Amino acid sequence: MRCSAVALLAALALLGSARAQTAPPERPRIGLVLSGGGARGLAHVGVLKVLEREHVPIDVIAGTSMGAIIGGLYASGMSADELERELLRVRWDNLFASRVERRELSQRRKEEDFEISPVLELGLRDGEFRTPQGAVSSRGLESLLRRYTLPVRGVQRFDELPIPFRAVATDMESGQPVILSEGDLALALRSSMSVPGVFSPTEIDGRVLGDGGLVNNVPVNVARAMGADVLIVVNIGTPLAARDTLATAFGVTQQMINILTEQNVQRSLATLQPADVLVSPQLGKLTAADFDSALAFIELGRRGAEQMVPRLAALALDAPRYAAWRAAHPQPQAPHATLSFVRITGSTQTVPERLTAQLESQPGQPFDAAQAERDARALAATGDYVRADYRLLPEMQGDGLEFELEDKPWGPHYFRIGLDLSTDFAGRSAFNLKISHNRHWLTRNGGEWRNRLQLGAVPLWYTELYEPLNVTRGPAFDWFVAGYAGIERREVSAFDRDSGNELGVFQRGTERVGIDLGQPWGRLGELRLGLTKLRMRTTPRILSSDFPDPSFTGDALTETGLRARAVIDQLDYASFPQSGYRIEAEAVTGEVRRTESQRFNRVEANALTVGSWGRHTFSLYGQMLAVDQARSAAVGRYALGGFQQLSGYKPGQLEGNYLLFGRLAWYMRLSQTPTLTRGFFFGASLEAGNAWLRKADLSLGDLRTGMSMFFGADTGIGPLYFGLTHAPHGSTGITLFLGRP
Repeated sequence: MRCSAVALLAALALLGSARAQTAPPERPRIGLVLSGGGARGLAHVGVLKVLEREHVPIDVIAGTSMGAIIGGLYASGMSADELERELLRVRWDNLFASRVERRELSQRRKEEDFEISPVLELGLRDGEFRTPQGAVSSRGLESLLRRYTLPVRGVQRFDELPIPFRAVATDMESGQPVILSEGDLALALRSSMSVPGVFSPTEIDGRVLGDGGLVNNVPVNVARAMGADVLIVVNIGTPLAARDTLATAFGVTQQMINILTEQNVQRSLATLQPADVLVSPQLGKLTAADFDSALAFIELGRRGAEQMVPRLAALALDAPRYAAWRAAHPQPQAPHATLSFVRITGSTQTVPERLTAQLESQPGQPFDAAQAERDARALAATGDYVRADYRLLPEMQGDGLEFELEDKPWGPHYFRIGLDLSTDFAGRSAFNLKISHNRHWLTRNGGEWRNRLQLGAVPLWYTELYEPLNVTRGPAFDWFVAGYAGIERREVSAFDRDSGNELGVFQRGTERVGIDLGQPWGRLGELRLGLTKLRMRTTPRILSSDFPDPSFTGDALTETGLRARAVIDQLDYASFPQSGYRIEAEAVTGEVRRTESQRFNRVEANALTVGSWGRHTFSLYGQMLAVDQARSAAVGRYALGGFQQLSGYKPGQLEGNYLLFGRLAWYMRLSQTPTLTRGFFFGASLEAGNAWLRKADLSLGDLRTGMSMFFGADTGIGPLYFGLTHAPHGSTGITLFLGRP
C-alpha cells in the first residue's frame, strides 16, 4: 500500500514537472495571434523584433495566411532578425512570377514567347477548355518555404516545434475552417495563404484548401484552444476600400472579399479579454500587394508594437529568465544527409522518369538544398506542371529526395491568343489575330505537336512535330528530329526609295516544308541541321505607270537545300528585356529553280544585347540578311521600314536581296501595375540601315537613318507602343504598335 502511494506521488510530481516546462506557474501561458493580409503581413516581423527586445516569451502561435507564414517560420526556430534578413533578400517579383525565369526555359519554350505572350494561356482537357486556377504561380513561395523549414523537416506534429503552432485554412468545398496541426509544415503554410484567384488551392488529406482569411483571419479561438492564458493579437488586415475604387469589377470583387474577411475579424476581436494585448500597426496606403515595400512594413510593425510596450511590460521576463527560455527553445540545425534515392512522383500526364537523368541531385550525393531547388525549377521550366516541390524523406534504406509534381489541370493541350496591330494614323494599318496550340507529351519520349494560326493582314499556318531521340542524358541535351510545314500570304509593296511613293502592290505566297536533326544546348540555345524546300510566288495586283518594269507579270521560284540554324537566347524577358543577349543565325545552300536551275546561298543573322543600370535599360541590335541569287527587278527578298525597323520610313519602303540594319535603344520603367504584366515604359531609339537589290550596290555610305520616341507597356497580349517616328530622308509621324517590332 505504501509503495502504491509513493508511486502515485511520484507520478503526480512528474506530471507537475512536465506542465511546469510548458506553462510555468509563475507566469501566464502567452499566445501570439498573427492575422492575414498579404504583403501587409510583413509588419509582423517588426512586432516580433519588439517582443524579443522586450523579453516577451511566446508559448504558442496561431496564424492565418501571411500571418501563418511569419508565425510558422518563427515557431520553427527562426529569430526576428533572421526573418528580417531573409525576407529583405527576397526578389518578390520573381517569387510570384507566373513561371521560372526565362533563362531557365528550354529553347522551345523561349521561342513560344517570341510568337505569342505566355500570359493568356488556355487548356483543352477532356473536351473542355480550361483556364489556370490562379493568376500568380506559387512555385517560388513553395520553394522559399521548403528551404526555410528544412531544419524541422522531421517534425510531423506542430506541437513538437520549438514553439507549438497552428495554421488556419479554409475547406473550399464546405466553407469551414481547417486547423492545420500536423504534417508537412511548408505545405501547411502555403495552404493557409492560398488567396482565391491569386494562388491555386492546395490539397491535404483529400480536402481542397484555400486561404484561411476567408473564415478566420484573426484566429483568437485557435490560440485559446492551444491553452493560452493571455494573447498578443496583431491585426494587419486590409481596411475596406473607398468608393472611388469600386468602379471596376476587380475593385468590387476585392471589396467583397474584404467585407467577408472584416466580418470574421470583428467577431474574433470581440472575444478579446482585458488582459489581452491588441497591436494594430498603422500601415497607411500600403496594400496587400506591396511586397517590394518589405522594409517599410517591418518598420511600421515595429512602431505599432512600440505603442503597446507599457502593456507588454506585464508579460516580459528579466534578462536571465528570458535567456533561459530562449535556451529551452533551440533552433534546429539544417539536415546533413546522403541521398539513398531520388525519385519523381505525382504526374499522370507525363513520364517523369524521362526527366530524372537530367537532375543534378543523384543517389549517393550529399543533400544540397540549393541543388534541389535548381532541380525543382528545371522540372517547372518544362511548362507541364503547376507545382514542382521537393521533400527530404526518411525511409528504411535511408534519407532520399522526392520531387512531387502536380500536372497542370488545363493540359496537355495548351492554347495562347495574341494580337498584332499597327497604324500610322495616315491610312496605313494592319491587324492580325494569332492563335497557337501546343500538345505536350505526344509520345513517351516527350514528343510535341506545335501549331500556329494567324488571321488578318498576314494569314499563315505553321505546324511542327518534334520527337526527342532519347539517346543522351536527359532532354536538356538530347538529340531530336523535327518535321515542319508552313504557308504564308502577305501583301508587299514597291516604293520609290527617295519619295516614298508606292509604285506597285504584290501578293506574295510562301510554302515551306522541312525536316531537322537538332540538339538543345541545355538552357543556352539550340542547333538544327536539316533539309528544306520553299516555294515562293509573287503576283502583281497594282502597278503604277512609274513602275520600272511595267511588263512584269509575276515571279515564282522553288528553293531546295541544306539548312543550318543556331540560336542562343539568354534574354530575361521576350518584351522590354532588361538584361541578356540573343543571337540567331541561319544559312541555307542549295538549288533554286525558276525556268532553269542555279545554285544559291542564303544567310540570315541577327543579334541583340541588353543591359540595365537602375531603371534605365540600353539595347543594341544588329541584323544582316543576304541571298546571292538572281532576282526579279520587281521586289527584293527583304524589306526595311516601319516602327523601330527604320522609323520614319513606310513599312517595306526599302527592299532588296541584301540588308543591313542596326538599332540602339534606351527605355526606362515608369511604373508597374497589377493589370499589366510588367508595367509602363518610356524610351527612344536611333536606327540605321538599308537594303540593296544587287550585292555590287551595297555600301555603308548609303545607310539611311531613323529615330523614334515612345511610351510602351508590356501587356498580357504583347508589347504595346505609342510613339513619334522621324527620318531625315523619310517622314515624321505618329504610330500605334501592338506586337514585337
